[in-house]
Amino acid sequence: MPIIKSAKKRVKVARKATTRNVKTKRSLKTALKSFHASLTTGKKTNEAHSKAQSALDKAGKKNVMHKNKIARKKKQLAVAAKKAGVKTAGSAKKTASKAPAKKAAPAKKPAAAKKPAAKKAPAKKATKK
Repeated sequence: MPIIKSAKKRVKVARKATTRNVKTKRSLKTALKSFHASLTTGKKTNEAHSKAQSALDKAGKKNVMHKNKIARKKKQLAVAAKKAGVKTAGSAKKTASKAPAKKAAPAKKPAAAKKPAAKKAPAKKATKK
């Protein structure tokens, strides 16, 4: 056991952080498992996908996992969802943006030419007498 007061506090803080990290990891694992289970059953896959991505984002925000690992896992989830034929929120946005525009925006009028700023006359120098 630590003797110094600051070391005792470090033990308390580390214990709290450990329990917080364990909870985050546990919720992440359950979200990922439910997503993979929904892929096999085909029920509520879209909802499970969004929950799994949210859990990954939370783990990244709390520095439980490295950001690159989170990005890799999110990509794996998206690939698995696409392979299962699920339309995710990200793919819906992409298809909507590919639709042709209905109307072109009206052309703006050319801006009026600005007059150059008037120059000030140079200040007169004071001469010594």
